[in-house]
Amino acid sequence: MNGFTKYVFRQLLVGMILVTAGLTCVIWLTQSLRFVEMIVNRGLTSGVFVYLTMLLLPNFLTIVMPIALFIVTIFIYSKLITDRELVIMRAAGLSQNALAKPGLILALIVVAFGYLINIYLLPHSQRMFKDLQWDIRYSYTHVLLQEGAFNQASKDITVYIRERSSDGQLHGILVHDGRNQKKPYTLLAERGAMLEGKGGSRVVMYNGNRQEVDPETHQFSILYFDRYIFEMEQSPERIDSRFREARERTVYELFNLDKDPNIDPKDVGKFTVEGHKRLISPIAALGYAVVALSILISGSFSRRTQSRHIVLAAVISAGLLAAMMTLENAAAKNLSLVPALYILGFLPILGGYLYMLHTPGMRGEQRTNAQGD
Repeated sequence: MNGFTKYVFRQLLVGMILVTAGLTCVIWLTQSLRFVEMIVNRGLTSGVFVYLTMLLLPNFLTIVMPIALFIVTIFIYSKLITDRELVIMRAAGLSQNALAKPGLILALIVVAFGYLINIYLLPHSQRMFKDLQWDIRYSYTHVLLQEGAFNQASKDITVYIRERSSDGQLHGILVHDGRNQKKPYTLLAERGAMLEGKGGSRVVMYNGNRQEVDPETHQFSILYFDRYIFEMEQSPERIDSRFREARERTVYELFNLDKDPNIDPKDVGKFTVEGHKRLISPIAALGYAVVALSILISGSFSRRTQSRHIVLAAVISAGLLAAMMTLENAAAKNLSLVPALYILGFLPILGGYLYMLHTPGMRGEQRTNAQGD
């Protein structure tokens, strides 16, 4: 790297880190709000909450990094043009490739990191996130019982807890079991605890009673007990091996769906497109950077035209992103459109680079604009 490349690349790298961190924090905060209720009302520890939300970061980065790369490229190169640094470098004999080199180096680094995320980090983090979410939902039933509210433990079982102590004991327990519609009953107990077993959850209650009303004779009966074990039926959704979604699967698995008999034929298109999307999205990020570079350094270096160039680059990149999303949805229904995804991914790179090689020929107009500014 020469001095100019190091100087610009340093600014791009610092800006990329700051913008990526800022956007990631914003998205992370907005998405993590849905898990705050687990801490406030359901007793989930802050450590589990942080771990759960951190597993979402690779998913956020796949969205944030292309946007951050485009923003940083636009900002830094616009600043260089405004400060006349690019004008001086071009007058010193630097070619279009030399001017764009720092931005292209950063873009290639982002592409490499994007492949690392898409091929390895994303499927593993998503799988761990879904597994933890599954365990919280079905294995930590005692944690998810909210105090002072009627909790719908299953379709026909309602549990109320007045208070939960720090050692895990439950106080003021009410359980209504309506699984047998002909003989529903209600349990009341002073204290107890919920235990997790292989067959499901069970509530061990002490010093309480069981109340039942015969629906035919309307006769009320009550049974007092010192100790009572209430078996909660296992949720039908709980299985040993749950079905894994597209984002939890590796690229190899997405391209070998015939090895998984549980895949619904209707979902083959969606899963296949997800595999191609993992390979295309880093390339698309490079395309957005090339579009920004080509428009900024191939136009006249004038302050009056910078806003127009920035808006044009933003519109083209937004159009490419919208076209890619539309084409992904269409390709999921018609796999013959998959090659169009790769064409759309490489087209802005090729077209932008060829346009970037065009050095402005109207030097007199550039000098006039420079003097006027």
